[in-house]
Amino acid sequence: MEKTRRIFIGDVHGHYDGLMKLLETVAPGSEDQVYFLGDLIDRGPQGADVVSFVQNSPYTCILGNHEQLMLDAFPDGQICVPALHAWLYSGGNTTIGSYSDVDLLIDHLNWMRMLPTYLDLGDIWLAHAGVQPGLSVEEQTTQELCWVREEFHSIAEPYFPDKLIIIGHTITFTLPGVLPGELAQGRGWLDIDTGAYHPKSGWLTAVDIDNRQVYQVNIMKDTLRTMPLDEAIVRIEPEQIIARHQALRV
Repeated sequence: MEKTRRIFIGDVHGHYDGLMKLLETVAPGSEDQVYFLGDLIDRGPQGADVVSFVQNSPYTCILGNHEQLMLDAFPDGQICVPALHAWLYSGGNTTIGSYSDVDLLIDHLNWMRMLPTYLDLGDIWLAHAGVQPGLSVEEQTTQELCWVREEFHSIAEPYFPDKLIIIGHTITFTLPGVLPGELAQGRGWLDIDTGAYHPKSGWLTAVDIDNRQVYQVNIMKDTLRTMPLDEAIVRIEPEQIIARHQALRV
């Protein structure tokens, strides 16, 4: 008998139609729990639709760096021009274009301000990007939880001895030895952002962690596939991350 499912969905980046196809395949039941890892918006054309859907669903979402960029652009209901330019440069132009109603934009901003930066589910811990090694959970700020990359990916020992950290943020094929659509696993973490918006990939991923099943839709090719989680994972050693980071600095 299949267990009640905890389903985690990677960075949607404004691809509402693809998300609907993915959820149709996953078919969450009333007892299932669905979690979005942030970055609902930007780069794809339907950011407002994605936010409206998640906001009005029974599902849970954490804050991503792209939601934070949007919030920074409109602090206290005003426009911060430098932050607005930074957001637009990072893909916010498509999100702005998806809004025809200022009131809806304001409503979404108010909702984003309430999103948690992490969630502790007992054996699973969710953050958009990861954690800064060496800092306690209480010391982690939005900057670390939404933006960290190499320092977390190259961690030598799991941050939690008894929890798997599930993240998005970093497209998996940018990590050593990972092909488009594959998931990446390191020491105590699992990255499920398979680059839905990126022309090299197009895969949007949902993971049923309890039944160890992966569901994917390809935004570019309009195709679907499912596979066991263990077949989708590429395991990465800290030394690979460190070596790649050093090579990029040369």
